[in-house]
Amino acid sequence: MKKSALDHLLDWSGRILLAAILGFVLLPFVVVAIASFNDGAILSFPPKSWSFRWYANAFEYRDFGSGLVNSLRIAAIGASIALIAGAGFAYVFNRYDFMFKRLLNTVLMSPLIIPNFTIGLGLLILSAAVQLPRSIWLVIAVHVVIVLPFVVRSVYVSLKNFERRYEQAAESLGGTPLHVLLTITLPLLLPGLISGALFAAILSFNEFTASLYVVNQRTQTLPVAMYNYVREYADPTLAALSVIYVAAVAAMLLLVHKFFRLEKVLNVD
Repeated sequence: MKKSALDHLLDWSGRILLAAILGFVLLPFVVVAIASFNDGAILSFPPKSWSFRWYANAFEYRDFGSGLVNSLRIAAIGASIALIAGAGFAYVFNRYDFMFKRLLNTVLMSPLIIPNFTIGLGLLILSAAVQLPRSIWLVIAVHVVIVLPFVVRSVYVSLKNFERRYEQAAESLGGTPLHVLLTITLPLLLPGLISGALFAAILSFNEFTASLYVVNQRTQTLPVAMYNYVREYADPTLAALSVIYVAAVAAMLLLVHKFFRLEKVLNVD
C-alpha cells in the first residue's frame, strides 16, 4: 500500500523528533567529552589547547585502578548471588501459594522505594551492632539487597510468559524434575536470567550512595573513588574517566547484543 503525503510527513516528523531527543540527551556527554581533552589544569569549555594528559592521569591514578577492581569483584559476586536468590524467589512466587507470600514479596521489593543511602546506613548500623567488620562482603551484601528486586521481577516476568506445556511434555516422556529443570525450564528462561544478571551487574557497578557508608580505603568502589577525587581536584580527569566509562559500557552492550540480542535479553523481542 502506497503511503500518502501525510504518512510521509508524520514519518519524517517522528524521525526528526527522535533525533532531537537523542541529541538533547547526548549533549551533556558531548560537552564533557570535548572538555576532557583540555590541556589546562582547570576544567573549562571549550578547550583553549588540546591534550590527552588527563586520560593518562585517569589510568595512572592508583585509587581508580583499585576502585575498578573492587567494583568489578563486587558487581560479579553480587550479581551472581542476586541471580541465584532472585531466580529462586521468582520461581517460588510463580509456582506456589503459601502464607505470607505477599508480605515476603513486599519486603523483597522494598529497596525499589527505600532510598539507597538509607539501606547503606541501616546495614552499617546493623553491622556495627553485631560487630561485623567493614569488609568487602558487607559491601556485597548491601549491593545484593539493592539489586535483588530487579532480578526477581525480570525472572518473574519470564515465568509468567513461560509455556508450562513444555515441562509437562518432558515429564510425560519420563524426565525427572531435575532433568526437566536443566534441559527445559532454565534454557527457556535464559533471556530473563541474562537480563536480570545484566541489570544487577550494571546497577551494582554504578552504586554510590549506599556504598559510601560501608566502604573503607581498602574496599572503596570506583564511584566512591571518583567522589573522593573530585573533592580534592578540579582538573578534567573525571571528564576523561567518564568518557572511558561510557565507551566501555557501550562496547559491553554491543558485545551482549552480538551474542545474545538485546531485544531478547530485555524481553522486548
